[in-house]
Amino acid sequence: MSHSLVLKNARIIDPSRNLDEIGTIIVRNGRILAAGRDAQNQGAPEGAEIRDCDGLVAVPGLVDARVHVGEPGAEHRETIASASRAAAAGGVTSFIMMPDTDPVIDDIALVEFVKRTARDTALVNVYPAAAITKGLAGEEMTEIGLLREAGAVVFSDSHATIHDTQVLRRVMTYAREFGAVISCETRDRYLGANGVMNEGLLASWLGLSGIPREAELIPLERDLRIAALTKCLYHAAMISVPESVEAIRLARSRGAKATCGISINNLALNENDIGEYRTFFKLYPPLRSEDDRTAMIDALADGTIDIIVSSHDPQDVDTKRLPFSEAEDGAVGLETMLAAALRLHHSGQVSLMRLIDAMSTRPAQIFGLDAGTLKPGAKADITLIDVDEPWLVSKDMLLSRSKNTPFEDARFTGRAVATYVAGQCVHSSNAG
Repeated sequence: MSHSLVLKNARIIDPSRNLDEIGTIIVRNGRILAAGRDAQNQGAPEGAEIRDCDGLVAVPGLVDARVHVGEPGAEHRETIASASRAAAAGGVTSFIMMPDTDPVIDDIALVEFVKRTARDTALVNVYPAAAITKGLAGEEMTEIGLLREAGAVVFSDSHATIHDTQVLRRVMTYAREFGAVISCETRDRYLGANGVMNEGLLASWLGLSGIPREAELIPLERDLRIAALTKCLYHAAMISVPESVEAIRLARSRGAKATCGISINNLALNENDIGEYRTFFKLYPPLRSEDDRTAMIDALADGTIDIIVSSHDPQDVDTKRLPFSEAEDGAVGLETMLAAALRLHHSGQVSLMRLIDAMSTRPAQIFGLDAGTLKPGAKADITLIDVDEPWLVSKDMLLSRSKNTPFEDARFTGRAVATYVAGQCVHSSNAG
């Protein structure tokens, strides 16, 4: 059945065309026919659903490149279906699912399981990431070529860092031949191995062991050197300190094909938020100092940091209601990533165009996804945002199966009021 949709009087922001103007989006059969000021003069297709978007911003559907899901193996924490509902509510139309499931996504059958389950149960587009090494053990390389052919869009060992440099070199050399992106979380095995928060005065006051910035920086610098050596497409999954930004800049100046991301948590929060040992703020990378946070915002604004990720990592009560040092790292974030990022727009620190670029267009480009643009002919994945709507986060409203949000009771301004995947509305709030 054909379906047509017209979104009129919207402020359209499309970083893929550097477009920011009041206009109309016309959708037919899941694809965009026209989007912009000129589309206002085109007639609506016969029988089209017409929505007046006066006061709303229309952007390419958000793309979250780092989402942990419990299925298979830990469905009580999150399923592909529940993660997709949370994503739709947060304006996310596509996400990349990390391979740290049980069993690990390290063979073709598991990649196909994710794709099939997503096709049958998910509201949004779900793209599988495959493990770099078998069992995430850092020793034996997976079948990168076959996994990529099966549909893996990126290769990552999730929270694990590959410590064997020879294995890493072999992986990157092999990945280069297939144009595959290698995405690594940089976490030194020994430095700060027992650390639970940012190393500094506050950690000392709280009596908690610290994680120095060098624990991120040293493996990052090593990875960047090997990426330059192998000419591999390398993505630093989540950086959190200014020294890492400088390392990325230097590596690029030397010819490394390096991109990087940052967790929304490291842009919106700092170590002081831990307060009275609040375990929902126990994250990796750890929340850093306020000076670090503002420096990372600057690096995002100037484009050195390519993308923002939610780092959605659902944990249940049993793993979070523990003493701070014993609690698991991680927080849910699909539903709050956009609202937390809009704080940077409202404070004037990052333009709306750059924020949407970092949460939609750029991740789609890096990982080769059919997303991140409102160009005619593109898939009609669209998020409508009311940038001025005030709302309060309560854990009861979260659609994720896990409720471990660091933003509980946070006051936000701005949210997704409607989310469209291939022209079909998969989320709509009463507002807007």
